[in-house]
Amino acid sequence: MTAAPRISFEFFPPQTLDASFRLWETVRALAPMDPNFVSVTYGAGGTTRKLTHEAVGTIHRNYGLNVAAHLTCVDASKAETLEIVESYAAQGVTEIVALRGDAPKGAGAWTPHPEGFASSVELVEAIAKTGRFKVRVGAYPEPHPDAGHAGADVEYLKRKVDAGATSAITQFFFEPDTFFRFRDACVKAGIGVPVIPGILPIISWEGAKKFAARCGTQVPVKLDEAFSRAVKDGREELYALAQCTQLCDRLLEGGVEDLHFYTLNRPELTREVVRALGIQPRVVLENVA
Repeated sequence: MTAAPRISFEFFPPQTLDASFRLWETVRALAPMDPNFVSVTYGAGGTTRKLTHEAVGTIHRNYGLNVAAHLTCVDASKAETLEIVESYAAQGVTEIVALRGDAPKGAGAWTPHPEGFASSVELVEAIAKTGRFKVRVGAYPEPHPDAGHAGADVEYLKRKVDAGATSAITQFFFEPDTFFRFRDACVKAGIGVPVIPGILPIISWEGAKKFAARCGTQVPVKLDEAFSRAVKDGREELYALAQCTQLCDRLLEGGVEDLHFYTLNRPELTREVVRALGIQPRVVLENVA
């Protein structure tokens, strides 16, 4: 039996009252699983910058969790971005997930702010120079939509590591061999930092396929057929639990020690998968002051 992994969770900041309740229900449900860290996203085009900042502070203060705040290069000058970095340091945050970010909705191709960071490499380098943070970055085991050639994603990750990144979290994928091939390519390229697989517990198969199409994740035909049968038979939730647990088991058997779960602020399936992997909840005392 493989050892239980270190786990981490991704949340996104709420933009409505109902979404706010869902976020805090998710944090309360998953905090007892004792994650190594949790991350809070920035929103497409940097649209939730203020909300992210508030959520990071609240989770850090009230739950005592190690929070990695997402930060992007989108729609901000270098000075504005570094001001956010300083504000995180003031809150006691010690980790940042540094990303290029996607173009604002309707803006077409991504273009840097005229006074901003031109790439995630530049952003990583600037944050690393402060000496205050662990800097995590994104990684793509399947070609990023903007990748110019085969191997570009590994080359670009190497640049981010050379700029000061201390670990990488991958985009989600559906087959363990996809991750193992990428991990091997990273080792061959001299990337020595941990590369953590990103796991998407599938709450809705149709939603997962749309998400995959946007980020370049390949959908295996057999998996599509299996989920389609499960949906038809009214057992999509049961199959989703089995599929995600099996994927994680295969990764752990292959030497993976960390798993990062994209929760979509829906904790139930993630919690069940984590428990199936041998991690039991602890008692969490919430600070309501």
